[in-house]
Amino acid sequence: MELNILNELPAFLDRLGLDEEPMAMFFTDEKPSQGYSPKPMELPTREREKKNEVDWQKVFLQFSCAMQKIWLARKKNSSAWFSSQYFGCPGGAFWLGFNKPQPETIIHYVSTGIPGRMEGEFYCDSPDCVRQICEEVDPVPAKKEYCVFKPISQFKEDETPILVSFFSRPESLTGLHQLATFVTGDSEVVASPWSAACGSLVAWPLHYLEKGQQRAVIGGWDPSARKFFKTDELTFTIPFEMFEKMLSRYGDSFLKTKTWENVHKKIRKSKKVWNGVTIDAKR
Repeated sequence: MELNILNELPAFLDRLGLDEEPMAMFFTDEKPSQGYSPKPMELPTREREKKNEVDWQKVFLQFSCAMQKIWLARKKNSSAWFSSQYFGCPGGAFWLGFNKPQPETIIHYVSTGIPGRMEGEFYCDSPDCVRQICEEVDPVPAKKEYCVFKPISQFKEDETPILVSFFSRPESLTGLHQLATFVTGDSEVVASPWSAACGSLVAWPLHYLEKGQQRAVIGGWDPSARKFFKTDELTFTIPFEMFEKMLSRYGDSFLKTKTWENVHKKIRKSKKVWNGVTIDAKR
């Protein structure tokens, strides 16, 4: 991580009205010595599922949402990390790039369930719909053994993020949204496809990068993960290259205008309204 990026970051966040630095993601073969991670589990692959070798009752009893670990890392200014053993949620293992195709049990669970066996979440109206989306996103396999999220200021000199994720309420999000187009010239640079909350942080941004597209992804819509967000908060994830452009060019953008100062007044009002509003990170 270059020092000039970290030096510019506080002024950049202040201009956007953000009090929290972004979490950045990278892959590494070195197991993190600290931070938050799920307990180890055996990966419920489609192959093992077909052989009836997956104890799904045990899997669901050990369920741990990736967003909860990331929430804890945010609160404690620490890291959250995952792997093909430390994934917590079988759906999350898919969205983080450790297990594909998505197991059929999870496909049914996310949609209409399995009569007499398991209730569904009804986030899609059929297993076919979920299956189609999973095939479309086709998560890029994790490049190394561990997927790590940590505050961007904690990156070492020899570490470079792949993706950068902001956690933001709508007023500051307008600045990020418009700035993405300012630095790319692309009117459709911001996307918001359906996925689990962790999929918006990893699978979809990497999906676009793999196709050679610079895309920002707004996420956090997953109702199951909302308990691990602040009130009215969403995620805004961008490739590190776009983040660098934002830092170097934001001073020439609308963020210097009186129009943005008017928005900044609303940001201050929002902070005043939501001051002290938190969630239970133990849930």
